[in-house]
Amino acid sequence: MAGKVGFVSLGCPKALVDSEQILSRLRAEGYETSPTYEDAEVVVVNTCGFITPAVEESLSAIGEALAENGKVIVTGCLGARPEVIQEAHPQVLEVTGPGQVDKVLEAVHRVLPPDADPFTALIPPQVKLTPRHYAYLKIAEGCNHKCSFCIIPQLRGLQVSRDAGEILSEATRLVSTGTRELLVIAQDTSAYGVDIRHRPSEFQGRQVRAHLVDLVNELAELGAWVRLHYVYPYPHVKQLIPLMAEGKILPYLDVPLQHASPKILRAMRRPGGAESHLQTIREWRSIVPDLAIRSTFIVGFPGETEEDFALLLEFLREARLERVGAFTYSEVPGAEANALDNPVPQEIKEERRARFMEVQQRLSLEKNQAKVGKTLEVIVDDYGEEPGMVVGRSKYDAPGIDGLVYAETDGTVKIGDLIRVRITKAEAYDLYGETVGSLAWKPRVPQWGMANTLIRL
Repeated sequence: MAGKVGFVSLGCPKALVDSEQILSRLRAEGYETSPTYEDAEVVVVNTCGFITPAVEESLSAIGEALAENGKVIVTGCLGARPEVIQEAHPQVLEVTGPGQVDKVLEAVHRVLPPDADPFTALIPPQVKLTPRHYAYLKIAEGCNHKCSFCIIPQLRGLQVSRDAGEILSEATRLVSTGTRELLVIAQDTSAYGVDIRHRPSEFQGRQVRAHLVDLVNELAELGAWVRLHYVYPYPHVKQLIPLMAEGKILPYLDVPLQHASPKILRAMRRPGGAESHLQTIREWRSIVPDLAIRSTFIVGFPGETEEDFALLLEFLREARLERVGAFTYSEVPGAEANALDNPVPQEIKEERRARFMEVQQRLSLEKNQAKVGKTLEVIVDDYGEEPGMVVGRSKYDAPGIDGLVYAETDGTVKIGDLIRVRITKAEAYDLYGETVGSLAWKPRVPQWGMANTLIRL
């Protein structure tokens, strides 16, 4: 055995995928993962550095690891700003940037040399930090947008799309070994392939174009739930909506809209506007009436007036989005928006966010109440606190960010099962019901390979 490595993973699902890749490589080289600081011989902290609270959380996690263990390697988005880490914690052993898996391994090797005869060639990467029944499938890294409030291109670089055949091979392996939901992610999923558009790849004897529509068409054939995140409303996204109408992919789109005021969107350097977004949403829903749209918004952006905020509330009421999150604007070191005039006082930001969420909660409650009496397909994520109770999600809910479905069962239902639940009660975010049947999973890929390993951190 090469040694024991402790691991702390912070940030978004894209960072979680990076953590899975690092742990997979470490495991293939003979390292074990320690669940405690005490037993670890070195600790790797994968950080987030997108907004100020995330930076503070990352620095706190590094400090805790140093206090409890003493030997710490830092990676991730905050690692792209090593001076921030080294100023706060000069005793860290090494700092690497996001996605720099090889450099993380090199840093671990310096502290804990690998076995002389590692078995990398015998075991494919297979460490998962999500439950066995769902997995994040990252299709690209980086971002080409120049939003004034964001420094992702500085942290992770411009968009670099993965080879389509490589993505499909990974998805096939995941579904073959028990994954029942694929959550497709990137900084801008809709832009997948823009950098490798003229480089088709081979998958199972045929050519696959590096384009989101082609990729999703292939993923839809695997027999698992396919959920799309971070989808910008480009025109070609409309080509995916019929797949939802046919039941081939989930009727769910995570679309980062950020605001509705034309003035604020220009200041953010964001595409589109309220009317164009409303028209796009109407077109999508004309094809898939039960489409669930998730979005996030920023309130209190510099220069946001009460009139701008009123436009945002008006958009919210008209769009009637199913799933919504709101953040108060927070300065990000290095972002151009920091220099904008007329910053909004913190107390006004908080007051506007509260008003925003009050409007959305009423809309969410109305939409959930309309589901009472209906039967939904639900994937089981966990067992409830009471005997026979399970906790799951409908097709309209992504893990960790959306609502839950609490269902009474006969006690035979297992995590990862797909069940039919008749809804009997609705709250603003969660639903309650009783199980009226189950559905068999029918993956359309060969059942080969080892079962995925779940490491809980």
